[in-house]
Amino acid sequence: MARFSWMKIGAAATATILSLGMLGACGSSTNSNATKITLFNSKVEIQDQMEEMAKKYSKEKGVDLEVYYSNDTVAAHLATKYASKAPYTISMVDDKDIYSLAKEHAVDLSDEDWVKDTDYALSVDGKVYGFPTTVEARGLIYNADAIKKITGKDFDPSTIKTTDDFKALIKELKAGGMETPTGVLKEDWSLAGHYLPQVYEEQTDVDAFVDSLLKGSADLQNNEKWNSLMDTFDVLKDNNYAKSSAISAERETTEQKLADGEIAFMFGGNWDWSVINQYNEEANLGMMPVPQNMDDGSNEKLVGGGSKFMFIDSSDQTTDAQRQAAKDFLNWLATDPDGQSFIVDDCSLVSPFKSNTLEVKDPLSKSVKEYADSEKLYPNYSHLPDDHFSVLGAEFQKYLADQEDRNGLADAIQSYWKTAKLSGVAA
Repeated sequence: MARFSWMKIGAAATATILSLGMLGACGSSTNSNATKITLFNSKVEIQDQMEEMAKKYSKEKGVDLEVYYSNDTVAAHLATKYASKAPYTISMVDDKDIYSLAKEHAVDLSDEDWVKDTDYALSVDGKVYGFPTTVEARGLIYNADAIKKITGKDFDPSTIKTTDDFKALIKELKAGGMETPTGVLKEDWSLAGHYLPQVYEEQTDVDAFVDSLLKGSADLQNNEKWNSLMDTFDVLKDNNYAKSSAISAERETTEQKLADGEIAFMFGGNWDWSVINQYNEEANLGMMPVPQNMDDGSNEKLVGGGSKFMFIDSSDQTTDAQRQAAKDFLNWLATDPDGQSFIVDDCSLVSPFKSNTLEVKDPLSKSVKEYADSEKLYPNYSHLPDDHFSVLGAEFQKYLADQEDRNGLADAIQSYWKTAKLSGVAA
């Protein structure tokens, strides 16, 4: 779901790609007779952990496992690999990529034991193709210590359900000396990939609503969900520490301010811990639903679910022995104690598998697990058009910068959808 901070990992990623290129030219240091499998990792913040795991796994299992990463978009990168007839044995992709690629390129995993151990396996036409790597969710991130410092009370997020509740707390924080209690990430993936989709995901009938957008019959200006979410966004926008330069604010600065308690709230997801913990590993943070003046229960749920799905290549370029080795690896991640520990302890991820009872380390993921275990997650919408982030992200940035009003943004969204093409859906 998240896009990581390229400023902090650019050099490391470049070095990784170069080293992997050398691996391809020189071969592996493991037993040359071992079955060789490759894994494409699209979650850059765990690349180092994946590489270290691959070394240990290869040595212990007698399988030559190599992990790769690319700066290219997932779809473009995999298209190049398939065009050159050099597919990865295992590819980690987003849910929409499973819908787009599975029928042509993936192995049916329906009979694998781990399927019964998770609620997040991804299926297409009744066949399981996607192995969930983790559970991720989005909502409002809060700094409990920063709030308590002003209010004098332990912060209980369950008491802030409505936008009115949120406004009252913001007012109290400002009166207590926190001049600007919120931060807003200006990135298109945050605005149009995470916040805006909640307008779709929280509708009573998501597919019907998206269909109305495609047909041009939707009326966002008078849509209750649109207005409730935008009312709350306005509170975030109006109290943003970077309000005067909202579309210039750097993600690292915003997350550092949250980590240090200079601001109290930021919309985001549990992936943000990978940035926040660089500034304050002890930050007392948590996640809560976006407050809304609604009585449909939406202000008691995060939005999220299974994330980063792995599929196994079905082409002639992959042998049956490689496919079996890939299946063994997925089972190792899901059910083997070492694999379970790798996901939770090494990668600080929320496991999507019920049998993995290891305690999650970071505070944001702890919140996500609590909501997931309580079945309080709205599912992600998996068919956003490929250019949804970029086109509507630019429009949302105009709104964030007060260059466009709410009706103007709604008009732009409705105009976009009239010619949009859903991803992973047959025409």
